[in-house]
Amino acid sequence: MAKDYTELAQDIVEHVGGKDNIVKLVHCVTRLRFTLKDESKADEDYLKQRDGIVTVVKAGGQYQVVIGNHVPDVYDAVLKVAGIQGEGSIDVDEGDVSKGNLFDQFIALVSGLFQPMLGVLSAAGMLKGLVAILVAFGISETDGLYIVLNTAGDGFFQFLPLVLAITAAKRFKMDQFTALALGFALVYPNIAVSFAKGGVTFLGLPVVFPVSSYLQTVLPIILTVWIGSKFEHFFKKVIPDVVKVFIVPFFTILITVPLAYLAIGPVMNYASDLVGSFFTGIYGLSPILYGLVLGALWQVLVMFGLHWGLVPLGILELQKGPGVILVATIAICFAQAGALLNIMFRSKEEKVKELSVPAFISALFGVTEPAIYGITLPMRTPFVMTCISGALTGAYLSFFDVKMQVMGGMGLFAIPSFIDPKNSMVLIHFLIAIVANFVLGFVLTQFIKIPYLYGGPDTGAKAETKAAEEVQPLKELKQEIIASPIIGSVVQLENVPDQVFASGAMGKGVAIDPTDGTVVAPANGEITLVFPTGHAVGMRTENGAEILIHIGMDTVSLEGKGFHTLVEAGQKVEAGQKLLEFDLAGVRAEGLPVVSPVIVTNLDDFDDVLVTQESHVKAGDYLLTAVK
Repeated sequence: MAKDYTELAQDIVEHVGGKDNIVKLVHCVTRLRFTLKDESKADEDYLKQRDGIVTVVKAGGQYQVVIGNHVPDVYDAVLKVAGIQGEGSIDVDEGDVSKGNLFDQFIALVSGLFQPMLGVLSAAGMLKGLVAILVAFGISETDGLYIVLNTAGDGFFQFLPLVLAITAAKRFKMDQFTALALGFALVYPNIAVSFAKGGVTFLGLPVVFPVSSYLQTVLPIILTVWIGSKFEHFFKKVIPDVVKVFIVPFFTILITVPLAYLAIGPVMNYASDLVGSFFTGIYGLSPILYGLVLGALWQVLVMFGLHWGLVPLGILELQKGPGVILVATIAICFAQAGALLNIMFRSKEEKVKELSVPAFISALFGVTEPAIYGITLPMRTPFVMTCISGALTGAYLSFFDVKMQVMGGMGLFAIPSFIDPKNSMVLIHFLIAIVANFVLGFVLTQFIKIPYLYGGPDTGAKAETKAAEEVQPLKELKQEIIASPIIGSVVQLENVPDQVFASGAMGKGVAIDPTDGTVVAPANGEITLVFPTGHAVGMRTENGAEILIHIGMDTVSLEGKGFHTLVEAGQKVEAGQKLLEFDLAGVRAEGLPVVSPVIVTNLDDFDDVLVTQESHVKAGDYLLTAVK
């Protein structure tokens, strides 16, 4: 059972000057990092003497309360005591968001917004599949059974922006009801019709609204809530408390909704028109290249809502007869299904297996949102594999000039749309594309490692039970030899430019001034901690030493920039295996010390920690001895 840190959290909040004195709170691998309105209100002497607190450090404009390895639990307790519920005015740690390139950050953001709704999203997709089966068996679209079940399944997807408004509000720390008001404005009934005739202005500025409205879209509501959160945070600072409860949302909605209509709508329309023109140009150049490129990019276009540049063209084409514009996109859902099947077989996480089943069923019927946002996109590479599959089958369909006869269903129920009474090969080629996508999705995913989405195999209560059953007593040994994880000059711990490490409060060991940006495992063991920003790694050796490797000082402020982790918590590693890489020159360019402590933190299990007498070490050289 996890220890209750409520009392400690209450003491910390009270003695940093109370929750009203807290401007910002984040945490790194060992300490709570407060930004306070007035540091003189904090009782430093009390906090330093308080059990459960190692020490207090004031540096870089932060009031740092050093806790130790259990800082995440104390951090959570402090948030609760201070009244933070995820959308409060205090900025919580955003280490769960990828700090890589912009595309990685976008993927992490979008998949994170979808995580809370994945179960319902999958269920709605299965209902849409059930409706498709009923239609295939002759149920009329005017039948009450069809109407009710179709509404139950399709309603969630139609009004997806409203659900995303809630999850985005939590992510951007915005009031969820204000965010919902923004969402309702984007999907307001008949709003698209009102603007469709053109010539509508707002204070003299033209309003350009998508013909399709913002129903079923993802990106517009995320952008709108993000912009709205900026206004909300501003107005909370300048509006008196006595009228905040209604004046803040009033001004936030008043400004954000028109801005969404005037900016997001035109940008989306313009981008969609560019997409339509781009692919029309490619088709004129080479139909095969068109199929290849469209098949590769279709899922990405749908993610950004840019596919509307092609969908209307495809519909208009089909009104005149068989068409080719959308053919390359129809069978891609089977690549997702194939990738999911592979992930189901190979993933060691029970939650991933559970989510894969309904997502797999939905994908067979053309509903790929649960698969994409819940599993393949967060895993990155499986999503890329499905794009490659889509490219190959898109080129295949274009090469044989396969035409869709009518606009029909999705997934398996798109098959009748390719029945050409005059040419049976049209259907045969489409069936080949379905099988090829499924096989390619499965086979291509076979060549990649299936990453963890929920921290490791058998997470949750089942994992705790299994872990309890598998715990083995540590070996009795006289000493634990720890090799250097980094190349560089040896620096005695007391000379580290950080009071906490220099005092030995976090443990005993030594520091290294690195000459290379690679960190390797100093012994065989298991990774116990990979800090989200990538600047610190913890491990427990197979003989019981708990080691912390902390790259540089205050490098948590870089928010992951220049750091690339190669392992995950729970992963077994061997001595010499790469753990992380970092941009040494980049850290120095930021003006931060690069000297990196390597310490043994569980000193109660050892009598002493001896350090090397060498002035320079290479990775794998002797560094420490933990003596029992």
